[in-house]
Amino acid sequence: MVKLDIISDPICPWCYIGKTNLDKALAEVPDHPFVIEWHPFQLNPDMPAGGMDRRTYLEAKFGGKEGAVKAYAPVVEHAEKSGALINFEAIQRTPNTVDAHRLIHWAGIEQRQILVVDLLFKAYFVEGRDIGDHEVLADIADTAEMDAATVTRLLASDADLEDIRKRDAHSREMGVNSVPTFVVAQQHAVPGAQPPEMWARVIADIQTQLDAAE
Repeated sequence: MVKLDIISDPICPWCYIGKTNLDKALAEVPDHPFVIEWHPFQLNPDMPAGGMDRRTYLEAKFGGKEGAVKAYAPVVEHAEKSGALINFEAIQRTPNTVDAHRLIHWAGIEQRQILVVDLLFKAYFVEGRDIGDHEVLADIADTAEMDAATVTRLLASDADLEDIRKRDAHSREMGVNSVPTFVVAQQHAVPGAQPPEMWARVIADIQTQLDAAE
């Protein structure tokens, strides 16, 4: 098996598109060689704990409404191409994602990480839910058959908060400055929302190498 580390933020549309493309490739190869682990990267590490109004955030980041529309045009195009459903009208707030990253970490301990990542993307991009809200995160945990009461208690504490921040900082120190970034076999960094065809080639190459090594 080959480790595939994915550095991502659950409010990053390119991460959502990138996962959708990867999932398409993996679905074509049910016995693919990847063992997948998701890692934290906050697009907005200085975001207030309660998040902020999304329109205010976008216009501040991109220099007004026109800038925001222009910046998101490629996102809309690639989302449609990949089949990643994004309901921008439903998204009212841009959250601080440190608690969502904590949930992803805890889900990994329980072997539910990929499911929780899927649920976070769906909650934010399709349903427009505030994934910085503890009740929303507990509900996602419950849907993933995690113990929602335990997750609620952990979210109310500082459990693993410093660890998430250190892992985020470590990725930046290693040169990661945008997400998604995929790291294959702890050696090869693949940035961006790559198309399914690229992943199909990578999987085929890895399988060939693994077969040759047997």
